[in-house]
Amino acid sequence: MDAAEPAELCFPQLFNSSCRKPPPSTATAVLVHVLLSFASVLTAVLNMLVIISISHFRQLHTSTNLLLLSLAVSDFLVGLLLMPAEILSTEACWFLGDAACALYYIVDFIITSSSVGSVVLISIDRYLAVCDPLHYPNRVTLNRTKVCICLCWVCSSIYSTTLILRNFLRQSDSHGACRGECVVILSNATVAVDFVVNFSAPITVIIILYLRVFAVAVSQARAVRSHVAAHQRSLAVKKSELKAAKTLGVVVVVFVICLCPYYAPSFIGQGVEESTFTSPFVLWLLYLNSCLNPLIYTMFYPWFRKSIKVIVTLQILKPNSYHAKIL
Repeated sequence: MDAAEPAELCFPQLFNSSCRKPPPSTATAVLVHVLLSFASVLTAVLNMLVIISISHFRQLHTSTNLLLLSLAVSDFLVGLLLMPAEILSTEACWFLGDAACALYYIVDFIITSSSVGSVVLISIDRYLAVCDPLHYPNRVTLNRTKVCICLCWVCSSIYSTTLILRNFLRQSDSHGACRGECVVILSNATVAVDFVVNFSAPITVIIILYLRVFAVAVSQARAVRSHVAAHQRSLAVKKSELKAAKTLGVVVVVFVICLCPYYAPSFIGQGVEESTFTSPFVLWLLYLNSCLNPLIYTMFYPWFRKSIKVIVTLQILKPNSYHAKIL
């Protein structure tokens, strides 16, 4: 009887500490990888269109759109970096070393944290626009919005780098990781901190703000129906602001739905070893939110559809195209 063939190792010279190579892909696995690769390309392309639109056309240089630009940048990085890396990690061994592994997780956490921060800023922007429209133009200026966006990304970078390096530097071979695998073991304390910082606190703020926005929108709708809108709250919210609040409300709701499964294990008190932090379905649901955002803009924002047409037909290359009437 022939002896069973030994499993192929990522590092044959390190027999005792090397991971096994992933098994050959089946037809079903190849189809899944093709679909996920398409989603990755689509996510990057759609969000690049959002970035070009808001950056290029002068009419779109508003505080609200700058926040959408920040969210689009993080979504673009998901499609460009995180999705391809996740696909490759299931097909091949990790040969880039520990430092590159730590860097990958740092980038992953920075992108996720900045997305959460951008959604919180969008909620605050809509709250001020709808609930305090008289002071909104003075309070929410382009310069202040730019400062808030920069602080969001800087704080996300500091937080994520500290979080990952703190656990990575304390990680040892005793954690069960083998060579050829990119894994950072998070302690229960770290998972709890991340749950509060990146989920429970932001989600609470978002829900409270949008409940207030919804209440004001309902109040104004009733006032319009009763023909006493001029006497309500001594000011009227512009229809465009309410429409933007509804559209961005869809973005926020979809974001929360995609984020909840990722943090659900922490919410029910599971330990790290039981957590679905690395569950492929949960992780890809979070990543696919980055593809859904520009699709939502396409459905609800005529300016985005018009700007896509201008970009695709290369009219954007014409002189003074940044003055084009998009709105």
